[in-house]
Amino acid sequence: MTGTQTKTGLISFQGELGAYSHQACREMYPNMEPFPCATFEAAIEAVRKGNADLGMIAVENSTYGRVADVHQLLPESGLRIVGEHFVRVHINLLGVPGAKLEDVREAMSHTVLLGQCREFLNAYGITPVTGADTAGSARAVAEKGNAALAGLASELAGEIYGLDVLARHIEDAQNNTTRFIVMAPEGLMPEPSARPMMTSFLFRVRNIPAALYKAMGGFATNGVNMTKLESYMTDGSFTATQFFAEVDGHPDDPAVARALEELEYFTSSLEILGVYPKSKFRLE
Repeated sequence: MTGTQTKTGLISFQGELGAYSHQACREMYPNMEPFPCATFEAAIEAVRKGNADLGMIAVENSTYGRVADVHQLLPESGLRIVGEHFVRVHINLLGVPGAKLEDVREAMSHTVLLGQCREFLNAYGITPVTGADTAGSARAVAEKGNAALAGLASELAGEIYGLDVLARHIEDAQNNTTRFIVMAPEGLMPEPSARPMMTSFLFRVRNIPAALYKAMGGFATNGVNMTKLESYMTDGSFTATQFFAEVDGHPDDPAVARALEELEYFTSSLEILGVYPKSKFRLE
Protein backbone atom coordinates (compact mmCIF):
# COMPACT_ATOMS: atom_id res chain seq x y z
CA MET A 1 0.00 0.00 0.00
CA THR A 2 1.17 3.52 -0.72
CA GLY A 3 0.71 6.36 1.68
CA THR A 4 -2.08 7.83 -0.47
CA GLN A 5 -4.25 4.73 -0.34
CA THR A 6 -6.81 4.17 2.38
CA LYS A 7 -6.68 0.76 3.95
CA THR A 8 -10.07 -0.89 3.91
CA GLY A 9 -9.39 -3.79 6.25
CA LEU A 10 -11.01 -6.04 3.62
CA ILE A 11 -9.70 -9.14 1.89
CA SER A 12 -11.45 -10.28 -1.30
CA PHE A 13 -12.03 -13.85 -2.42
CA GLN A 14 -14.03 -15.75 -5.03
CA GLY A 15 -17.15 -17.37 -3.63
CA GLU A 16 -19.77 -16.84 -0.95
CA LEU A 17 -19.31 -16.47 2.78
CA GLY A 18 -18.44 -19.90 4.13
CA ALA A 19 -16.47 -20.98 1.07
CA TYR A 20 -13.07 -22.63 1.53
CA SER A 21 -11.57 -19.39 0.20
CA HIS A 22 -13.27 -17.59 3.07
CA GLN A 23 -11.77 -20.17 5.44
CA ALA A 24 -8.32 -19.37 4.02
CA CYS A 25 -8.90 -15.66 4.69
CA ARG A 26 -9.98 -16.31 8.26
CA GLU A 27 -7.03 -18.61 8.98
CA MET A 28 -4.35 -16.31 7.57
CA TYR A 29 -5.86 -12.89 8.30
CA PRO A 30 -8.30 -13.33 11.21
CA ASN A 31 -8.50 -9.57 11.82
CA MET A 32 -9.55 -8.68 8.26
CA GLU A 33 -13.13 -8.57 7.01
CA PRO A 34 -14.01 -10.97 4.16
CA PHE A 35 -15.14 -9.44 0.86
CA PRO A 36 -16.90 -12.15 -1.22
CA CYS A 37 -16.84 -11.80 -5.02
CA ALA A 38 -18.68 -13.75 -7.71
CA THR A 39 -15.58 -14.38 -9.88
CA PHE A 40 -11.79 -14.44 -9.67
CA GLU A 41 -11.75 -11.41 -11.95
CA ALA A 42 -13.95 -9.50 -9.52
CA ALA A 43 -11.79 -10.52 -6.53
CA ILE A 44 -8.66 -9.28 -8.30
CA GLU A 45 -10.35 -6.11 -9.53
CA ALA A 46 -11.45 -5.28 -5.98
CA VAL A 47 -7.79 -5.12 -4.98
CA ARG A 48 -6.79 -3.19 -8.10
CA LYS A 49 -9.45 -0.54 -7.45
CA GLY A 50 -8.60 -0.26 -3.77
CA ASN A 51 -11.92 -1.70 -2.59
CA ALA A 52 -9.95 -4.41 -0.75
CA ASP A 53 -6.42 -4.42 0.63
CA LEU A 54 -5.65 -8.03 -0.30
CA GLY A 55 -7.03 -10.82 -2.45
CA MET A 56 -7.03 -14.53 -1.49
CA ILE A 57 -6.90 -16.43 -4.78
CA ALA A 58 -7.09 -20.22 -5.18
CA VAL A 59 -4.48 -21.40 -7.69
CA GLU A 60 -4.28 -25.19 -7.41
CA ASN A 61 -5.69 -28.26 -5.73
CA SER A 62 -3.81 -31.44 -4.89
CA THR A 63 -6.55 -33.58 -6.45
CA TYR A 64 -7.72 -31.52 -9.42
CA GLY A 65 -4.60 -29.58 -10.40
CA ARG A 66 -4.43 -25.87 -11.20
CA VAL A 67 -7.47 -23.65 -11.11
CA ALA A 68 -8.50 -22.78 -14.66
CA ASP A 69 -7.76 -19.27 -15.95
CA VAL A 70 -6.13 -17.96 -12.77
CA HIS A 71 -2.61 -17.93 -14.20
CA GLN A 72 -3.94 -16.07 -17.21
CA LEU A 73 -5.26 -13.38 -14.87
CA LEU A 74 -2.08 -12.95 -12.81
CA PRO A 75 0.16 -11.16 -15.36
CA GLU A 76 -2.67 -8.87 -16.43
CA SER A 77 -3.68 -7.93 -12.91
CA GLY A 78 -0.77 -5.65 -12.08
CA LEU A 79 -0.82 -7.14 -8.58
CA ARG A 80 1.95 -8.92 -6.73
CA ILE A 81 2.06 -12.11 -4.67
CA VAL A 82 2.84 -11.37 -1.02
CA GLY A 83 1.99 -14.70 0.61
CA GLU A 84 0.63 -18.21 0.27
CA HIS A 85 -1.70 -20.35 2.33
CA PHE A 86 -2.83 -23.99 2.19
CA VAL A 87 -6.27 -25.20 3.25
CA ARG A 88 -6.93 -28.84 4.00
CA VAL A 89 -10.31 -29.46 2.34
CA HIS A 90 -12.44 -31.18 4.96
CA ILE A 91 -15.96 -31.92 3.70
CA ASN A 92 -18.80 -32.02 6.20
CA LEU A 93 -22.44 -33.08 5.91
CA LEU A 94 -24.50 -30.13 7.13
CA GLY A 95 -28.20 -30.37 8.02
CA VAL A 96 -30.90 -28.09 9.35
CA PRO A 97 -31.10 -27.83 13.16
CA GLY A 98 -32.51 -30.99 14.68
CA ALA A 99 -31.90 -33.15 11.61
CA LYS A 100 -30.17 -36.52 12.00
CA LEU A 101 -27.96 -38.40 9.58
CA GLU A 102 -30.67 -41.02 9.01
CA ASP A 103 -33.08 -38.25 7.90
CA VAL A 104 -30.90 -37.19 4.95
CA ARG A 105 -31.93 -38.39 1.49
CA GLU A 106 -30.13 -35.81 -0.68
CA ALA A 107 -26.91 -33.82 -0.37
CA MET A 108 -26.25 -30.62 -2.31
CA SER A 109 -22.88 -29.13 -3.22
CA HIS A 110 -20.58 -28.14 -6.05
CA THR A 111 -20.06 -31.01 -8.47
CA VAL A 112 -16.37 -31.25 -7.53
CA LEU A 113 -17.14 -31.79 -3.85
CA LEU A 114 -19.86 -34.31 -4.67
CA GLY A 115 -17.25 -36.34 -6.52
CA GLN A 116 -14.90 -36.21 -3.55
CA CYS A 117 -17.20 -38.06 -1.13
CA ARG A 118 -18.85 -40.71 -3.29
CA GLU A 119 -18.00 -43.50 -0.84
CA PHE A 120 -19.82 -41.82 2.04
CA LEU A 121 -22.87 -40.90 -0.05
CA ASN A 122 -23.13 -44.42 -1.46
CA ALA A 123 -22.75 -46.01 1.96
CA TYR A 124 -25.69 -44.03 3.35
CA GLY A 125 -27.82 -44.11 0.20
CA ILE A 126 -27.71 -40.33 -0.19
CA THR A 127 -28.43 -38.89 -3.65
CA PRO A 128 -26.05 -36.12 -4.80
CA VAL A 129 -27.64 -32.85 -5.95
CA THR A 130 -25.54 -30.33 -7.89
CA GLY A 131 -25.44 -26.82 -6.48
CA ALA A 132 -23.73 -23.66 -7.71
CA ASP A 133 -20.97 -23.87 -5.08
CA THR A 134 -20.29 -25.23 -1.60
CA ALA A 135 -21.26 -22.25 0.55
CA GLY A 136 -24.20 -21.40 -1.69
CA SER A 137 -25.47 -24.94 -1.28
CA ALA A 138 -25.24 -24.63 2.51
CA ARG A 139 -27.22 -21.41 2.34
CA ALA A 140 -29.84 -23.07 0.12
CA VAL A 141 -30.21 -25.95 2.59
CA ALA A 142 -30.76 -23.48 5.42
CA GLU A 143 -33.38 -21.60 3.39
CA LYS A 144 -35.31 -24.75 2.42
CA GLY A 145 -35.41 -26.04 6.01
CA ASN A 146 -35.91 -29.66 4.92
CA ALA A 147 -34.33 -32.33 7.14
CA ALA A 148 -34.08 -34.67 4.13
CA LEU A 149 -31.74 -32.24 2.32
CA ALA A 150 -28.19 -31.64 3.54
CA GLY A 151 -25.23 -29.67 2.22
CA LEU A 152 -21.59 -30.62 1.72
CA ALA A 153 -19.34 -27.77 2.77
CA SER A 154 -16.91 -26.44 5.36
CA GLU A 155 -17.73 -26.22 9.06
CA LEU A 156 -17.42 -22.46 8.60
CA ALA A 157 -20.38 -22.56 6.20
CA GLY A 158 -22.40 -24.46 8.79
CA GLU A 159 -21.51 -21.85 11.39
CA ILE A 160 -22.54 -18.96 9.12
CA TYR A 161 -25.83 -20.44 7.91
CA GLY A 162 -26.90 -22.02 11.20
CA LEU A 163 -26.58 -25.66 10.16
CA ASP A 164 -25.65 -28.68 12.28
CA VAL A 165 -22.69 -30.89 11.41
CA LEU A 166 -24.20 -34.35 10.88
CA ALA A 167 -20.92 -35.99 9.80
CA ARG A 168 -17.38 -34.58 9.78
CA HIS A 169 -14.54 -35.11 7.33
CA ILE A 170 -16.36 -37.43 4.94
CA GLU A 171 -14.06 -36.84 1.96
CA ASP A 172 -12.71 -39.93 0.17
CA ALA A 173 -9.15 -38.55 -0.17
CA GLN A 174 -7.51 -37.71 3.14
CA ASN A 175 -4.91 -35.36 1.68
CA ASN A 176 -7.04 -33.06 -0.48
CA THR A 177 -5.50 -29.59 -0.15
CA THR A 178 -5.98 -26.27 -1.94
CA ARG A 179 -3.22 -23.69 -2.30
CA PHE A 180 -4.04 -20.00 -2.23
CA ILE A 181 -1.86 -17.01 -3.04
CA VAL A 182 -2.32 -13.59 -1.47
CA MET A 183 -2.34 -10.67 -3.92
CA ALA A 184 -1.61 -7.03 -3.10
CA PRO A 185 -1.30 -3.81 -5.12
CA GLU A 186 2.41 -3.58 -4.46
CA GLY A 187 4.85 -6.35 -3.83
CA LEU A 188 7.11 -5.82 -0.86
CA MET A 189 10.62 -7.11 -1.45
CA PRO A 190 11.41 -8.58 1.95
CA GLU A 191 14.99 -8.76 3.08
CA PRO A 192 16.64 -12.19 2.93
CA SER A 193 16.28 -13.80 6.32
CA ALA A 194 16.59 -17.09 8.13
CA ARG A 195 12.95 -17.83 7.23
CA PRO A 196 12.64 -19.84 3.99
CA MET A 197 11.37 -17.74 1.08
CA MET A 198 9.64 -18.37 -2.25
CA THR A 199 10.00 -16.46 -5.51
CA SER A 200 7.31 -16.55 -8.24
CA PHE A 201 7.95 -15.24 -11.73
CA LEU A 202 6.75 -15.22 -15.35
CA PHE A 203 8.96 -15.55 -18.41
CA ARG A 204 8.96 -16.17 -22.14
CA VAL A 205 11.90 -17.88 -23.79
CA ARG A 206 13.65 -16.45 -26.83
CA ASN A 207 12.97 -18.11 -30.17
CA ILE A 208 16.24 -20.04 -30.35
CA PRO A 209 16.93 -23.79 -30.32
CA ALA A 210 16.77 -25.44 -26.87
CA ALA A 211 16.07 -22.08 -25.20
CA LEU A 212 13.93 -23.57 -22.40
CA TYR A 213 16.46 -26.31 -21.72
CA LYS A 214 19.27 -23.78 -21.50
CA ALA A 215 17.22 -21.38 -19.39
CA MET A 216 16.44 -24.08 -16.85
CA GLY A 217 20.06 -25.16 -16.69
CA GLY A 218 21.01 -22.23 -14.49
CA PHE A 219 18.74 -23.43 -11.70
CA ALA A 220 20.18 -26.93 -11.81
CA THR A 221 23.82 -25.86 -11.88
CA ASN A 222 23.28 -23.40 -9.02
CA GLY A 223 21.39 -25.90 -6.88
CA VAL A 224 18.13 -23.91 -6.83
CA ASN A 225 15.01 -26.00 -6.25
CA MET A 226 12.25 -25.19 -8.75
CA THR A 227 8.93 -26.20 -7.20
CA LYS A 228 6.71 -25.28 -10.16
CA LEU A 229 6.95 -24.79 -13.91
CA GLU A 230 3.75 -24.40 -15.92
CA SER A 231 3.22 -23.26 -19.49
CA TYR A 232 0.22 -21.74 -21.20
CA MET A 233 -0.46 -20.02 -24.49
CA THR A 234 -0.97 -16.27 -24.65
CA ASP A 235 -2.56 -13.85 -27.09
CA GLY A 236 -4.40 -16.68 -28.85
CA SER A 237 -1.18 -17.92 -30.42
CA PHE A 238 0.09 -21.48 -30.64
CA THR A 239 3.68 -20.24 -30.70
CA ALA A 240 3.68 -17.61 -27.94
CA THR A 241 4.12 -19.60 -24.76
CA GLN A 242 4.47 -18.05 -21.32
CA PHE A 243 5.83 -19.88 -18.30
CA PHE A 244 4.92 -19.48 -14.66
CA ALA A 245 7.61 -20.72 -12.29
CA GLU A 246 8.37 -20.80 -8.58
CA VAL A 247 11.64 -21.47 -6.83
CA ASP A 248 12.85 -21.84 -3.28
CA GLY A 249 14.81 -18.80 -2.16
CA HIS A 250 15.10 -15.02 -2.45
CA PRO A 251 16.33 -13.17 -5.58
CA ASP A 252 19.17 -11.73 -3.51
CA ASP A 253 20.40 -15.18 -2.53
CA PRO A 254 23.61 -15.66 -4.54
CA ALA A 255 22.51 -18.95 -6.11
CA VAL A 256 19.05 -17.63 -7.05
CA ALA A 257 20.54 -14.40 -8.40
CA ARG A 258 22.92 -16.33 -10.67
CA ALA A 259 20.12 -18.61 -11.88
CA LEU A 260 17.84 -15.66 -12.69
CA GLU A 261 20.65 -13.87 -14.47
CA GLU A 262 21.23 -16.90 -16.68
CA LEU A 263 17.48 -17.27 -17.24
CA GLU A 264 17.22 -13.66 -18.36
CA TYR A 265 19.80 -14.25 -21.08
CA PHE A 266 17.55 -16.83 -22.75
CA THR A 267 14.23 -15.01 -22.28
CA SER A 268 12.42 -12.28 -24.17
CA SER A 269 10.66 -11.21 -20.95
CA LEU A 270 11.06 -11.92 -17.25
CA GLU A 271 8.83 -10.55 -14.48
CA ILE A 272 9.04 -11.25 -10.76
CA LEU A 273 5.48 -11.68 -9.49
CA GLY A 274 6.31 -12.00 -5.84
CA VAL A 275 8.81 -12.80 -3.10
CA TYR A 276 7.21 -14.07 0.09
CA PRO A 277 7.70 -16.39 3.07
CA LYS A 278 7.22 -20.07 2.42
CA SER A 279 4.06 -21.40 4.05
CA LYS A 280 4.42 -23.44 7.23
CA PHE A 281 2.47 -26.14 5.42
CA ARG A 282 5.49 -26.70 3.14
CA LEU A 283 7.78 -26.98 6.13
CA GLU A 284 5.78 -29.63 8.00
